Amino acid sequence: MRATTEDIRALRDQTGAGIMECKRALEDAGGKFDRAVDILKEKGFAKAAKKAARETREGLVHCYLHSGGRIAAMLELNCETDFVARTPEFQELAHNLAMQVAAMSPAYVSQEEMAPEDNRPPEEVCLLRQPFIKDPTRQVGELLQEMVAKVGENVRVRRFARFALGE
Repeated sequence: MRATTEDIRALRDQTGAGIMECKRALEDAGGKFDRAVDILKEKGFAKAAKKAARETREGLVHCYLHSGGRIAAMLELNCETDFVARTPEFQELAHNLAMQVAAMSPAYVSQEEMAPEDNRPPEEVCLLRQPFIKDPTRQVGELLQEMVAKVGENVRVRRFARFALGE
């Protein structure tokens, strides 16, 4: 089945994938929009896995101060080039992740950092395993993988800190 220009445009707006990738996904899905989105996500996760070993020396440090000034979070989000670090999507991701840190108070970036004697569930204490506060159906790690697929570079959370009055 041939994909229409409107369908390709809508899929691209939703996923951020390239025009030809959207066209192929729609054709592979037989014109079914939801299936095409799933196909693009699968391809994005495969791309993210390939880029995971690449070095990230650029990026930004983002600070989030919750209203009332009682809780703050600081997060370092890295990528491969400063060009990507300056994009609005990357900056929005940094802001959302800093809000996640302020709201959910994770102790580690990933499960690999957990101490062997720490018996807490990784979904509670590892940032990348937590449900995203703006969409609990997705994990924070999935957001990073989607960004990798979108920008074509490795993206990673290097570190974070959370400050709360009286803690």
